[in-house]
Amino acid sequence: MDGSDVKKAGKCPVMHGGMTQTGGSVTSWWPNALNLDILHQQDSKTNPLGKDFNYREELKKLDVEALKNDLRALMTDSQDWWPADWGSYVGTMARMTWHAAGTYRISDGRGGAGTGNQRFAPLNSWPDNANTDKPRRLLWPIKKKYGNRVSWADLIALAGTIAYEVAGLKTFGFAFGREDIWHPEKDIYWGEEKEWLAPSDNRYGDVADAKTLANPLAAVQMGLIYVNPEGVNGKPDPLKTAAMMRETFARMAMNDEETVALTAGGHTIGKAHGNGDAGNLSPAPEGGSLEDQGLGWMNRKGRGIGRDQVVSGIEGAWTTQPTRWDNGFFEMLFRHDWELRKSPAGAWQYEPVSIADADKPADVEDAAIRHNPMMTDADMALKVDPAYRAISERFLNDFDAFSDAFARAWFKLTHRDLGPKSRYFGPDVPAEELIWQDPVPAGRVGYDVGAVKAKIAESGLSTADLVSTAWDSARTFRGSDKRGGSNGARIRLAPQKDWAGNEPARLAKVLTVLEPIAAATGASVADVIVLAGNVGVEQAAKAAGFDVTVPFVPGRGDATAAQTDADSFAPLEPLADGFRNWQKEAYAVTGEEMLLDRAQLLGLTAAEMTVLLGGMRVLGTNHGGTKHGVFTDRVGALTSDFFANLTDMRYSWVPTANGLYEIRDRKTGAVKWTATRVDLVFGSNSVLRAYAEVYAQDDNARKFVDDFVAAWAKVMNADRADAA
Repeated sequence: MDGSDVKKAGKCPVMHGGMTQTGGSVTSWWPNALNLDILHQQDSKTNPLGKDFNYREELKKLDVEALKNDLRALMTDSQDWWPADWGSYVGTMARMTWHAAGTYRISDGRGGAGTGNQRFAPLNSWPDNANTDKPRRLLWPIKKKYGNRVSWADLIALAGTIAYEVAGLKTFGFAFGREDIWHPEKDIYWGEEKEWLAPSDNRYGDVADAKTLANPLAAVQMGLIYVNPEGVNGKPDPLKTAAMMRETFARMAMNDEETVALTAGGHTIGKAHGNGDAGNLSPAPEGGSLEDQGLGWMNRKGRGIGRDQVVSGIEGAWTTQPTRWDNGFFEMLFRHDWELRKSPAGAWQYEPVSIADADKPADVEDAAIRHNPMMTDADMALKVDPAYRAISERFLNDFDAFSDAFARAWFKLTHRDLGPKSRYFGPDVPAEELIWQDPVPAGRVGYDVGAVKAKIAESGLSTADLVSTAWDSARTFRGSDKRGGSNGARIRLAPQKDWAGNEPARLAKVLTVLEPIAAATGASVADVIVLAGNVGVEQAAKAAGFDVTVPFVPGRGDATAAQTDADSFAPLEPLADGFRNWQKEAYAVTGEEMLLDRAQLLGLTAAEMTVLLGGMRVLGTNHGGTKHGVFTDRVGALTSDFFANLTDMRYSWVPTANGLYEIRDRKTGAVKWTATRVDLVFGSNSVLRAYAEVYAQDDNARKFVDDFVAAWAKVMNADRADAA
């Protein structure tokens, strides 16, 4: 109900004033308003474990080997309500894990297996996730047993890993440390389509050119994890599918070898299900009835289990032994000729032109019955695309190389969004350092912090230079996949040192001053950069009449070029930074939306975003030294002038050219300041204006400084999992 629904047919009317359904909201009248809710999701009110719950402490109590043994036992403990194919759940568990992790995209770090988000909408009801609810229910007794000692996110990621181990793969390792969320994520943009599996044309500039897929998306259609297994828009053509695979997997941070290994390895165990009519299935979990209890896709007119399941519509296994880790996928793919056929559910798939009965996989319920294997359009792409074929043939002839490549790619898939190795926990964490983990050596902690700050203060660098450099170093942090941030001082390395948003010439000038200070004091450059920003903030607070000490935690290290995968850092380049009032170029998305996105990735609340932006303006940190939004005559002092003048009705706000505004005296018409959209949204948006008014109040000058310092320290330390 939505408050207006006071009468229903055959029911007594009742006054109902609560907004209790998601179909409408008090702000839905203004759909283009900023969605500030993305800054306040997953707060303590939604977490039943309470604000003092410490998952890492709970993990220390976990008997990891007992948990793994229980998972191993589950793999062959077939349940009557959902029987295991061939008596083994390895295929369905691997698929669940793969689909949880496979939503990750490198463009913004969102998606992935790191939060247990597969339990909630929309992922729990995506068409491509059909029947992933069943393995989660099979896992429930284990989750119930171990309780808070293992999160759903960790359990979902671990289940697929154990499935491959049970099948016979020597896995690369596993790390715990994923914390659960408790309601659907509001910040992730999955696409603008309003129809499941809408044609790919909706998200490509030109569907014939895979690179025109709209950013930040990776999947080719709404509701899919990767590519359409039947072909582009359901039309089989392996070469066209190969092009989409290459782009989609690249956006998941995977190269060609990893793509081939994951595709083949994912299809080495388990099967696809399409032996029936999808029209007979119940709604997906989010649309189900109360008695369904969160289970979806149940067959209402037939068995719907075992050999009669319908999921993707494609029907069959890929290999002769679908519960065993072997080279059966490549052997099947290359040792047979294939032709297009339709599955019982009407989906396109490839089946062998001819095949011996002994090479056919057995029926999932009766080993005496044999069925044709099948291949999807994506599988055939591995055979017809020249680059994919070369890798596939190498794996066909070197099973150990294939196993190692898959084990490593699977580990990367399931850990890409877990962050740096310092966040890993457990006995199976691999010792090997991997380049995609963005390794950073440990930094020193025993140096004289006061002496470093004194040298910085005497360096002659301006407050704006000190603050801007520290901000630019730290702002790359993404809470989504825990990448970026000040640790490692990668701002001094390619590609970051050359990013337009970092003002390369100014940055080089500042680094020539700060790097000798680091060398002379024994501190890392990373620590010195952060301390420089802290010194600038402290100086600015003093200029405003307040003595403050910005919190600081030493120990950041300095990464080397050899420890930095330059290509993988390209997506972290800021194309806009509202905090420094800068955009690289004009975009379809507004400046305030890009500010909001960056604030969410930094883990800021709306109030923290507000106080940081207002403070950055008066410190004179605008990119290129522009004066837009610098609503003060005391530049360099940490005052609340930005908010006081923004909310002062003595001024009017007049649009000019190129998205800029003039702030004019209402009486004289004289131009006092200039501004951007990002500046004025803090007076225009009702919620942000409410925060701005708090900081504009005469009695909140000290609060403004304290709140700025706290928010600043939060950003500077956002990536310090090593110091948690």
